[in-house]
Amino acid sequence: MTNPALTIARRVLTALPVYNEVAHVGPVLDEVLKYSRDVLVIDDGSSDGTSELLARRNDVVTVRHPQNQGYGAALRTAYDYAQAQGYDVLVTIDCDGQHEPRLIPELAAAVFSQPPGPVDIVSGSRYLKEFDGDSLPPEDRRRINREITDWLNRVFRLGITDAFCGFKAYRVAALHHLHITDLGYAMPLQVWVQAARYCLKVVEFPVPLIYLDEKRSFGGVLDDAARRLTHYYTVLHREIAALEFPCADPQTALPVGTCPEAAG
Repeated sequence: MTNPALTIARRVLTALPVYNEVAHVGPVLDEVLKYSRDVLVIDDGSSDGTSELLARRNDVVTVRHPQNQGYGAALRTAYDYAQAQGYDVLVTIDCDGQHEPRLIPELAAAVFSQPPGPVDIVSGSRYLKEFDGDSLPPEDRRRINREITDWLNRVFRLGITDAFCGFKAYRVAALHHLHITDLGYAMPLQVWVQAARYCLKVVEFPVPLIYLDEKRSFGGVLDDAARRLTHYYTVLHREIAALEFPCADPQTALPVGTCPEAAG
């Protein structure tokens, strides 16, 4: 049964990027459907039976990438679909069981319930509040998250506590500002730079800290923490240069000048 919190005038879509999640996708989707009527699965070239499992379901919409393109590519497809289908809110949630679907209605509602008006990104944070049963994050992931989060706050004054949480709600009318070209796990960094560049309104939402797969691969050399951190900084500086963001010194400076008001 659909949660009453979602029976509002706003149209809400929940999207899940999926790659080789045959062990998790069924139970996760069953739980998500308790809290979201419209569910999109982006099957990013799975080869482990996930695609066949999804083909047997008629309660979700599935968009399949013929080949694996990456996490960023899957979310770009979700952005495009939400805009094309005229949704008001897009919620993104991972399919590995590390996010709690029961929070979908609250996350979605926060887009339009924030005074003095709607926000563009409601970003889940695993470090905004402690919950009973929180996991201890892998040390290298927590260290890199903290360093990148601190850098983003110093350069862009974002005031966030978790740069990499995939549990988010977006105001769909603001998605046209986000142009994703990094198809991998560095994609959230493009989102933050573009959000700062176009003055998108961002708030955080506390979510539990759950780690079920501490050995998840980031792909090739990015499994090495030092190389992953270097890659993240490369993506950040490349995005700043591409947007001609008015930063005097991206290493240390705060943004100068005025960015245009977000429209739409």
